[in-house]
Amino acid sequence: MSSPPVEQLRRTPFYEQHQELGAKIVPFAGWEMPVLYEGIREEHTAVRTHAGMFDVSHMGEVEVEGPGALEFLQLVLSNDVSKIAVGGAQYSCLCNEAGGVIDDLFAYRLGSDRYLLVTNAANHETDLAWLGRWSRDHDVHVRDVADRYAVLAVQGPHARATVSRTLGIDLPERFHVAAHNVGRRPALICGTGYTGEDGVEMLIDPEVAIPIFKELRDAGVVPCGLGARDTLRLEVCYPLHGNELSTERNPIEADLGWCCKEATGFLGSPTIAAARAAGTPERLVPFTIEGAGIPRDGNPVLGERGEVVGTVTSGTFSPSLEIGAGMAYVESALAEPGTAVEIDVRGKHRPARIASKPLYSR
Repeated sequence: MSSPPVEQLRRTPFYEQHQELGAKIVPFAGWEMPVLYEGIREEHTAVRTHAGMFDVSHMGEVEVEGPGALEFLQLVLSNDVSKIAVGGAQYSCLCNEAGGVIDDLFAYRLGSDRYLLVTNAANHETDLAWLGRWSRDHDVHVRDVADRYAVLAVQGPHARATVSRTLGIDLPERFHVAAHNVGRRPALICGTGYTGEDGVEMLIDPEVAIPIFKELRDAGVVPCGLGARDTLRLEVCYPLHGNELSTERNPIEADLGWCCKEATGFLGSPTIAAARAAGTPERLVPFTIEGAGIPRDGNPVLGERGEVVGTVTSGTFSPSLEIGAGMAYVESALAEPGTAVEIDVRGKHRPARIASKPLYSR
């Protein structure tokens, strides 16, 4: 009897650099990715206090271009794409007809009828197929352009100044995108990120990726792995698809109603409008543990009588707050900040409290 095929993991253009620096490499969404170099706490602190850089080349890029681009994107994205000026950026959900979240992504407007969507790595092929399905009735081209780019996210209070000085370029403001030459090759510099810190995400030519990585490292930018990326995003309560977001959840219960503009008539908007009006049985909330204990995905959330009232979607030890913290779906009646609950951490009931967003702010 033959063995099942082994998944062929992909490697980013920075893979050799990760190896040379002694990174711990793990499988992630079909890729071999660095989870840490020196340590999650050290890398987390570097981003909060100075500047760190993440290889996020595993993310997907989809170009949408043509006279029907705006009409098409208004159909498939939850936000009002007409509000994006050329050179602007916008966060949206990609929903199915039932209002479930297929993915969450950024849309960048590169020209009057040309947009770039950046997808989550694990959802890239699904997103492409979904976009392709709905593009057939519109005058638009949907292209997978992920192979064009290596992507570095440089984040932290000194990130912008270091990138600008090292690469000799002016950087776009937050939620804007600009075309530049980086390493004498065309690149896109995006004023977005996933850490709660200022910084940029640079989409650069893979052939110049390693020299750019080395230049920034020599300038003091600390290489960081996926471990620190996760603790950083959790402290500012940014959702992760597959944890907080899924096709089984709608944006209202995920507290993403702010990026849903039902008046545009996007796919799933009637269900989302109804959820907004009626409320949802559960809501996504941040929480902190009072005392010892580190929560993990899947831990039950318990009410005052010990009954299960929710489930942890993401949990960790917060290096900035020095406590256990995370996010969970809980019964809506318990979603108010300050509500006392318990987290069942491997059989031990840890006192916790529903918190406000973000858990950490400068």
